[in-house]
Amino acid sequence: MEFQEVITTEEQFEELQAQCGSPSIRAANKVIERLDANCVHFISKSSFLSLATYGADGRCDVSPRGDQPGFVTVLNEHYLFIPERKGNNRLDSAKNIITNPAVGLLFMIPGMGETLRINGKAMLCRDPKLLEQHAVNGNPPLFGVVVKAEECFIHCAKAFIRSGIWNPQTWLSREELPSAAAIMAAHMNIPAMGEEQVAKGLEVSYQTRLY
Repeated sequence: MEFQEVITTEEQFEELQAQCGSPSIRAANKVIERLDANCVHFISKSSFLSLATYGADGRCDVSPRGDQPGFVTVLNEHYLFIPERKGNNRLDSAKNIITNPAVGLLFMIPGMGETLRINGKAMLCRDPKLLEQHAVNGNPPLFGVVVKAEECFIHCAKAFIRSGIWNPQTWLSREELPSAAAIMAAHMNIPAMGEEQVAKGLEVSYQTRLY
């Protein structure tokens, strides 16, 4: 598929930057290189984050992480720890981190439009004390992700305001929502795994494999 006016060079990007305008002083100066008290407070209230990684094959991946507020622990002003809860065992993010430690984090607080972005370097960690500290119902995670923060900054709420994502009046009814089970069944294309079977499997997983 062909597209017109594709921007591929530094010169074209500089022209685009000129058309967009320079970032404000507030935007240009908001990045810090450590987890200060404001970052710590935000993370302590966050129940959800997205983890972006980049694999050896050149493909990017973004994976959700969520738990009770404060499930991510700030170890000091440079490091934080994300417990790895039970999932689908693909370990896409973990595999990417082994080959390329660069990661991006986007922390969210339900009902709040602004988000906290943290970029840095990650490592997989099985420190017994950290794993035990993050146990839930007596079940410690098998491992976690330690991130060394290199860039920390608040992102404004414009995307959330435009989308109305926190406004219940914009939410679709259950009947209008896409069916995750139907999508998975179609993508897997396994004759014995239809939508009904996938839906039952998801329900069991949600009830018994959170931790």
